[in-house]
Amino acid sequence: MFRNMVTSLFKYDRIRTTDTKAKELRRWADHLITLAKRGDLHARRQAMAIMQEKDVVHKLFEEASDRFGSIKGGYSRIVKLGIRPGDKATVSLVELLAIEKSKKKTPEKKKTKSKAPAEKKTEEISAPAVEAEKSE
Repeated sequence: MFRNMVTSLFKYDRIRTTDTKAKELRRWADHLITLAKRGDLHARRQAMAIMQEKDVVHKLFEEASDRFGSIKGGYSRIVKLGIRPGDKATVSLVELLAIEKSKKKTPEKKKTKSKAPAEKKTEEISAPAVEAEKSE
């Protein structure tokens, strides 16, 4: 069951399941991501022994270094959704975290309606200061 669940998790990037299954699934997923970050042939064969679909394993090994290369753990997140109506089981969403490369943010300048009023204010402030310097 967990082999199918972890295959679906990497195929769709998120799945919905019960809390206890989600907590165990996170262990399996973190182990497979660690194997994918290693990236050698032995790691690929170990991942193929667990996961069901060859295409999903190939996708994981291609994206792992780019997506999870900078962090050392905590590759997945569990979000509690509530209670399932049929049997009152607690349901959670397991999703893989996507590490986004942050770009340097430049602060946006506030746009004024016209430049003329802003220039007048600076002239008014600086003019008395200049007169005060002349009188001394």
